[in-house]
Amino acid sequence: MNDARSDNPRSLTAAQQELAQLRVQTLEVRATLARLQDEVVQAQRGPANTLLEANQELVIRLLRAQDEAQTAAKALHEISHSIGIDDLTNLPNRRQLLTRIEHAIANAVRLGDGFALLFLDLNDFKVINDRLGHGVGDAMLKQVAQCLKASVRETDTVSRYGGDEFLILLNNVSRKADATRVVEKIISSLSTPYHVGQHELSLKVSIGICLYPDDAEHPQQLIDQADAAMYRAKRQGSGGFEFHDPHLLPGIALPAPFGDISHDRRGNEAEHLHIGQLREANEQLVMAALSAQQLQSGAEQAFLQQKDLLAKVAHELRNPLTPLSLTAGMLLRLKHEELPRIQAIIERQVRHMSRLVEDLVDVSRVSAGKLRLDRQPIDLGVIITEALETCHEAMELRRQQIRVQLPKQEIPVNGDSLRLAQIFGNLLGNASKYTPLEGEIALSVHVAEGAVEVIISDTGIGISAAMLPFIFEPYVQDVHAMKFDGGGLGIGLTVVRELVLAHDGHVSAHSAGPGLGSQFVLKLPLLGCTVEA
Repeated sequence: MNDARSDNPRSLTAAQQELAQLRVQTLEVRATLARLQDEVVQAQRGPANTLLEANQELVIRLLRAQDEAQTAAKALHEISHSIGIDDLTNLPNRRQLLTRIEHAIANAVRLGDGFALLFLDLNDFKVINDRLGHGVGDAMLKQVAQCLKASVRETDTVSRYGGDEFLILLNNVSRKADATRVVEKIISSLSTPYHVGQHELSLKVSIGICLYPDDAEHPQQLIDQADAAMYRAKRQGSGGFEFHDPHLLPGIALPAPFGDISHDRRGNEAEHLHIGQLREANEQLVMAALSAQQLQSGAEQAFLQQKDLLAKVAHELRNPLTPLSLTAGMLLRLKHEELPRIQAIIERQVRHMSRLVEDLVDVSRVSAGKLRLDRQPIDLGVIITEALETCHEAMELRRQQIRVQLPKQEIPVNGDSLRLAQIFGNLLGNASKYTPLEGEIALSVHVAEGAVEVIISDTGIGISAAMLPFIFEPYVQDVHAMKFDGGGLGIGLTVVRELVLAHDGHVSAHSAGPGLGSQFVLKLPLLGCTVEA
């Protein structure tokens, strides 16, 4: 018994060691089984499931991209809103007003109508600020802003031009009688005493009136004419209003004493010389003021164009994200055989975004003079055929007929194959994009006198006569084209023109007018030849 008890600890230790070894072996077997199971699963999954996994990752990325785009668009909208609103009165400021005047001009041209622009100044408002403080003055301006808004229609625009000056845009008011009625209503409303704290204040106003298109056709010119008329009303002393008078020089008021002095009975020649010098100095000041106004107008126009461009870029880059996110969300619910179709949609939208970015980069390169070509002898017929194949799907979707006339022989040119494909892809894409369903598109190629001429025509919406001379300028889009298809940045044709010029050729646009189709004629030199403009 004693021996048996003495052997027990050794036996227990040996059993524990054996058990530990079995545990280690069990863990190793489990790890091996897990690895084999993973391999079996991977082998069973196949390429479709691999694609599904990749597309799940794509869903997450697209949702993030869409969220970032929406955030950027919201921020851009808020910036644009804050830029266009006066902080004190919450009225549109002069930048926003210039935009609205431009829109009013466009609508007036389209409808054959006109509008009135009022320049309103609060007489002796500086006295209120000086005597009662700027706090009272600011409160007064707020009340005036509300009174002006209540005196006109919702379709009109009341804006603060600066200080105690306001501009009012009266849409569809083209007759003096109609403008007079509105102005009299405004003067009557503003003549009511205002109460600011313990103060009761009265105002008199001077108003200048300018009519479009009778008095001017450019936004800044309209403002200047209304401003000059306002100063004539102000010189009357008691306030009131004046219409622009084309027989008077705008904004120029030579000092009254000049005339009297120049006819002084003494006839002092030195004094006459002094008066002449004063007149000359006055004229120079007037010219400098006009130049400053033009520079300011140009800067404001450039700012507005930049703001509009940013909004367009944000809109265009955000557009493809919607079909991408919808398509990516469907991936988890689709059968394997439908995945290629969904993949094609994704690739098409990605190509669209890539084209937008490439066009923007190309315009930037052109502006910086950094556009480079990789030119070599190629067959232009092959390039045109490939461009037709690329645009074939879009034309089929719109059920459009395409007629092609290509010569049988090769068309040798010295060109960059990628850039030439970009040229014809853009022209054919535009022809399809701006041609209604079941319309017709034609492409013909003629070789003669050392040059190749390509004519692309369509039965689409056409180009207005006013826009035709500017159709190749950057960020230019015809109004009826934007209504037909609101997409695009207006830079595709600019890129086409610059690429054609870089190939020593030239391109021109022709149209009989809206609804009468368009024609683009492109000429390139054959290999070893030149093209005469």
